[in-house]
Amino acid sequence: MKNFVPAQCPICEGELVVTDMMCKNCKTHISGEFYTSKLAKLDLSQLEFVEAFIKCRGSIKDMEKELKISYPTVKSRLEIIAKTMGYKDENQEDDTRMKVLDSIEKGEMTVEEALKILK
Repeated sequence: MKNFVPAQCPICEGELVVTDMMCKNCKTHISGEFYTSKLAKLDLSQLEFVEAFIKCRGSIKDMEKELKISYPTVKSRLEIIAKTMGYKDENQEDDTRMKVLDSIEKGEMTVEEALKILK
């Protein structure tokens, strides 16, 4: 299994900076400050969701079929991912909490996912 570069410090949750890289082929070392993309902030399950979303060409209906989850769950997970990447929804509806609680009750979303949305 490959290890991915974490985006946050496990101690203080501050931003991590990559300071050393090495080519597996020629062993060249490069040192400096290298920053990760917004996608690097996502955990493995979120990255898998993004890959499925791209595979489905952004079709929420296809995502429902692919992942066997409901429309509100697809939308909720997209919202979590957008927030994790630093994008804020200026027009977010007030009933998000009710949708999240409903998704938990139906078993379509974990408590951890719900907490990320509600933060």
